[in-house]
Amino acid sequence: MKITSENWKDVDINIDSLWIIGPRAKGGKRENNYHGNFVPQIPDHLIRRYTEEGETVLELFMGSGTTLFECERLNRNYIGFDINNEIIAQVKNKMTDCTNIKYFINECNVCDTEKMDNLILNDLSQLNIKKCDFIIAHPPYWDIIRFTDKKEDLSNINNLDAFLEAFTKSMTNATNHLKAKKHFAFVAGDVYKNSEVVPLGFYMMNEINKKIKCQLKGIVVKDIVGNRAKIGMDNIWRYRTLRSDTFLFKHEYIFVFKKI
Repeated sequence: MKITSENWKDVDINIDSLWIIGPRAKGGKRENNYHGNFVPQIPDHLIRRYTEEGETVLELFMGSGTTLFECERLNRNYIGFDINNEIIAQVKNKMTDCTNIKYFINECNVCDTEKMDNLILNDLSQLNIKKCDFIIAHPPYWDIIRFTDKKEDLSNINNLDAFLEAFTKSMTNATNHLKAKKHFAFVAGDVYKNSEVVPLGFYMMNEINKKIKCQLKGIVVKDIVGNRAKIGMDNIWRYRTLRSDTFLFKHEYIFVFKKI
């Protein structure tokens, strides 16, 4: 979004490094029906800040289509990838009435560089552009939720180093098709392993900084709301945490970068 001296006071985009989002936005095609389904407010704010109407958003790990539905609402074209055929079919079914944007949904292992390149180039060609304008990713948080039984699924990688390597490769495959000086972002959280915290998001951030030519523009801490695995179980999780020496995760991170 272009900010001017005339319009800046009317822009309702969150620029703070702490996002207390509260209840997830509802209406339209928005649903909370899938593990790892992030709140629509995240793509809404990022897309409006870093793109203009008619530009193209590329998403890794599409999931249940939250970003696509925001692109439809905000008039941005969309290229998405996922490995889960079942969820892809559900999203495609929900988009049959879409007429205001062009969108492409691809079944693909996002670590497969050759296949990714071919699919993205084909989609970009149909959009009559050479590169996309923004990339967003909400990858699995290592193996805490297994989304499919496919061995190439990042959520089925047991080893941390192997997970980080696969994630970085997927982001490299995507950012190769991002315009220079444009932004990309991913959402990640920490995990518990062997009774201690693994700062997974920061490991992922560090790998991106090392492997992709970019600038880190922001680390946003956001509240976790509507976690499907914990809905209606607040007392149980509080009891379990009090009995342990740990803390209950109530935050995730949004890491925002600018491609050099």
